[in-house]
Amino acid sequence: MTEKIIYLDGIDPVNIYGVKNKHLDKIKGFFPKLKIVARGNELKVIGEEEEINDFELKINILVDYYHKYNLIHEEDIEQLLFDTSHQISASNGDFKEPIIYGNTGKPIYARTVNQVSLVKEYKTNDILLAFGPAGTGKTYTAIALAVRALKNKEVRRIVLTRPAVEAGEHLGFLPGDVKEKLDPYLQPLYDALRDMIPVKKLALYLEDGTIQIAPLAYMRGRTLENAFVILDEAQNTTMNQLKMFLTRMGQNSKFVVTGDITQIDLPSINDSGLWQATRILDNIEGIAIIEFDIRDIVRNKLVKDIVKAYEKKED
Repeated sequence: MTEKIIYLDGIDPVNIYGVKNKHLDKIKGFFPKLKIVARGNELKVIGEEEEINDFELKINILVDYYHKYNLIHEEDIEQLLFDTSHQISASNGDFKEPIIYGNTGKPIYARTVNQVSLVKEYKTNDILLAFGPAGTGKTYTAIALAVRALKNKEVRRIVLTRPAVEAGEHLGFLPGDVKEKLDPYLQPLYDALRDMIPVKKLALYLEDGTIQIAPLAYMRGRTLENAFVILDEAQNTTMNQLKMFLTRMGQNSKFVVTGDITQIDLPSINDSGLWQATRILDNIEGIAIIEFDIRDIVRNKLVKDIVKAYEKKED
């Protein structure tokens, strides 16, 4: 007889065991010759070595399945344990496949022509500049790619940042400390993450620094290695700020810069680092520039009409 401890790393055990161990009892039913004792994230297994190895393989398949889909049903367990060939592999980035699966198991796809371009260009470029109107899914798609890269262990951390530019409001009059003043500016990034990462795991990632969300000024002096880094609202950076940000890039990192050059809150459009970068960096290998347009708007259909109306007025 052999005894082995199997560790469920990076996952809340209840996601595998089920409420009141309902899933675990079903799993045990497939391995009647093994004695299986669960203590937190440890599974002690006693039995013949060959059966223990088979059990460990199936548990890893279940864990991989949960990491990919963010949920696991009783019928999923039955299918996965019966089908010995069912190996879960992460998406390779093909836009016909989901980028990732959200918290409810709903697939998150690249939904428009330029969202598809962003996913494709990600494969072969380390810096992506994505700009275009509001509601085109630039940042959401970028965050989906970042979460996928983290899940696939392509990077060790995600860094999300925005410039803290006062768009007609005054930070000094807002209540709270610096973090509390800045959090409303970063809220859209939190919202996207909550769609894609379970709440408990997201809290853990934020606590241990696996995911960092900070204003752009906090990037100065850093070298960001093994990281997926997204700069959102980049139209409100100056040329020097954007240069500072891009030169933070270390080894094995991906940088995505998103923004809308029709919503610049700086004194002049010519002050925008994003607007200038689309002209300065357009011929550098390893940098891709994707311009989103009105066709890519995926919010309420009225958003498309609003953008059209303002474009007509500006013309």
